[in-house]
Amino acid sequence: MSAADGPGPAGGPGGQGGGGQGGGGQEGQPGRGGVAVGLRATITAEVTEADTAAALGSGDLPVLGTPRLLALAEAACVAAVAPQLAAGQTTVGTAVSLEHKRPSRIGTPLEVEAELTEIDGRRLVFMFIAYGPGDDDGDDEAVVGAGTAERVLVDADRFLARARAAGPPRGQPSG
Repeated sequence: MSAADGPGPAGGPGGQGGGGQGGGGQEGQPGRGGVAVGLRATITAEVTEADTAAALGSGDLPVLGTPRLLALAEAACVAAVAPQLAAGQTTVGTAVSLEHKRPSRIGTPLEVEAELTEIDGRRLVFMFIAYGPGDDDGDDEAVVGAGTAERVLVDADRFLARARAAGPPRGQPSG
């Protein structure tokens, strides 16, 4: 798997531009630190046995499981902003909407693009789209899935301290 910080295809993920929406800024307008609307990244992967619905427990077929597609989308979102974050800063996922549009067999190459489309304080909103190879009708690329993800900027140490203070999971001994 790899990430590239360069721009995606013209128009960005899903054919939509990078302009701000809602309470976010406009293209290139800074948010927190160097984080700005329009940041993009692309993750590439190939579907393996471990990525299948059968292996992940989300189904019983040997095709790309939706949880793995979501993980790739989240990884692209993280890669889009990570180079711009201050030391000790990270993002955590808070909400997602994903449409898994077509199956992908083992061995299928995937490309998942994410673009930061809105900044509202610490809240970051991304659009993502996953492509696979086209079909026999001559399509070069086919949309495997698409959606939106929200992540929140946090101080990693403070976030982990709060998680530890919450105590052990139910049914687990402390210590």
